[in-house]
Amino acid sequence: MSPAPARTALFTPVLIAGCVIMLVSFAVRASFGVFQIPIAQEFNWLRSDFSLAIAIQNLAWGIGQPLFGAFAERFGDRRAIVLGALCYAAGLILSSYAVTPGAHQLLEILVGFGIAGTGFGVILAVVGRAATDENRAMALAVATAAGSAGQVIGAPVAEYLLGWMSWQWVFVVFAGAVLASLLILPLMRAPAPATRAELEESLGQILRRAARDPSYGLIFVGFFSCGYQLAFVTAHFPALVTQMSAPIPAGGFLDSIGIGTTAALGAAAISLIGVANILGTLAAGWAGRRYSRKYLLAGIYSARTMVAALFIMTPITPGTVLLFSVGMGALWLATVPLTSGLVAHIFGLRYMGTLYGIVFFSHQLGSFLGVWLGGWLYDVYGSYVTVWWIGVGVSAFSAIVHLPVRENRTPTAAAA
Repeated sequence: MSPAPARTALFTPVLIAGCVIMLVSFAVRASFGVFQIPIAQEFNWLRSDFSLAIAIQNLAWGIGQPLFGAFAERFGDRRAIVLGALCYAAGLILSSYAVTPGAHQLLEILVGFGIAGTGFGVILAVVGRAATDENRAMALAVATAAGSAGQVIGAPVAEYLLGWMSWQWVFVVFAGAVLASLLILPLMRAPAPATRAELEESLGQILRRAARDPSYGLIFVGFFSCGYQLAFVTAHFPALVTQMSAPIPAGGFLDSIGIGTTAALGAAAISLIGVANILGTLAAGWAGRRYSRKYLLAGIYSARTMVAALFIMTPITPGTVLLFSVGMGALWLATVPLTSGLVAHIFGLRYMGTLYGIVFFSHQLGSFLGVWLGGWLYDVYGSYVTVWWIGVGVSAFSAIVHLPVRENRTPTAAAA
């Protein structure tokens, strides 16, 4: 009887380095909602002014994602990450000097490109190539969960630092943290496993193949609502909670743990979403290796629809804010390892960074609209209710469009 094959390690140096970079990148990115009210109050900006800046950041992130993916595949992963970190830090430092909405909005393009170079597209492609078939789904989930861990600490750290220094100096501190994360970059050495046919296939050939595949189009369209909901909540939920939630009871449990104001509750809600998402994302990675990814994605978007609808239909209290944060957090980035894994499964690993980057552009189109509409409709109606219901609708739409996706591996152009 032949011995069972040895199990390979899940936590490789590549995965550990990718987790560190993702954690720092997403900690900074998840904190921007905390700055909305301080910046708007200092310069007397409209809510839509700051919202447009974050919307532009998300759009630049989406545009930059396939570009950084292609750059990494052509010139190397680590060079792409270094370039992304430099853009990120430069954008943060220069934004700290911006005193007009236009300047702030323009500089957020740099920040968006920085997130693209240090975020999902590049990091997940490296992690995916470095992982074995047995560990790939879980490795993608762990790297995604590291981004959630960043979200856990990002908003509270920003809130804490704002108590000690101006928002401008907080931006500078965050820029230093992004650059410091590059110290772990030497561990980021990933092999490039691919079939002979994949190595012979050009980028142009696989892009044409993907464009002709209806499933790729459905995945592209379906990822839109994920970006819409996540970006809206990240940018506007702290402000929504501050202004719409019932007051924190004095002497109660929340007050006893340092959450004595609705502003602190908003920051804590973003953190709690991140905590719940760590578990949700790891569960999605575990399930993605055992069950149909398209049905898992349809189920996640359906659950998001119900959680968001129930929250806005009930009175907003500290209790419902916490319940929503746990429920939405469990579903928050669970779509990412499933979507990226689906792209890799259908089209292979050779150009995963570029193909997933293009799909992620749809995510960021949704992010742009979620953040910008949130601010614009708030200025028009004085409430976030309308834009919230739009998010409920697009989430239900995404649940439907994933059902016809075909999960079969498509033949390469060389094989065809």
